Amino acid sequence: MIPGPFEYHRPTTIADAVKLLCDFGDDARPLAGGHSLIPMMKLRLATPSHLIDLQALEALKGIRREAESIVIGPMTTQHELLSSQIISKSLPILHEAALVIADPQVRYRGTIGGNIANGDPGNDMPALMMTLDATYRLVGTDETREVSVRDYYQGAYFTALEPGEIMTAITIPVPPVGHGYAYEKLKRKIGDYATAAAAVILTMSDGKVATCSIGLTNLSETALLAEDAAQLVIGTALDDATLKKASAAAEAIMSPAADGRGPVEYRKHVGGVMVARALKRAASVAV
Repeated sequence: MIPGPFEYHRPTTIADAVKLLCDFGDDARPLAGGHSLIPMMKLRLATPSHLIDLQALEALKGIRREAESIVIGPMTTQHELLSSQIISKSLPILHEAALVIADPQVRYRGTIGGNIANGDPGNDMPALMMTLDATYRLVGTDETREVSVRDYYQGAYFTALEPGEIMTAITIPVPPVGHGYAYEKLKRKIGDYATAAAAVILTMSDGKVATCSIGLTNLSETALLAEDAAQLVIGTALDDATLKKASAAAEAIMSPAADGRGPVEYRKHVGGVMVARALKRAASVAV
């Protein structure tokens, strides 16, 4: 449970951080809050020779509104999400989800960028980012790219982030006023990954679903967007038969691993339950 030897670097500009990552290549890893990387280093599942600490990069912190989007710096902590009036007013689902990530001690240190950047399928925020149709800004030595979250996650711990790039901003379109939202998460205990979780953003018109997006957490090797399930509920009042069909459609794309949280069929079943619960609760808060 002791990490291997490494050199520690603390750049003060994004350019310096990118240069260090490029210079050291595969031997370097960026450090955000450390709650994903440090445990892996202790288990020797990650053995970087160079650790690039991003804590001093003020340009990677903060939450602001730009026109019809919210821009979040990846070094913003979960606690800062919970404290932000911008988030609670415009993106309340992020506030709701941050409350069920780990525990208060972790949330004071853990960052949104650390939660989304490395493609950990158990983390909560990637599915929310997919549900909200976010865009990630990736900066390297030669170019700056804007990558849709829906193109970013390619496999467990495998993303569109290229060697030498770091994430510098998360841009999220502001959902319509009066939208419904819910993040339903089943977990064994405080601080655990989800056994299954579902995020829903929807709008209602004349008592029926007008638009809908559904994201799934820890039910495959990446976060999932349940597009067929979302399409099934549009134009309906979310009656029991529709909820059952939507849950089944979501379960059809799930491929969770059997682990200490339960066998595959159990995790798929509770995944469907989370989808139904999230849809019903999202509709109940929509105006």
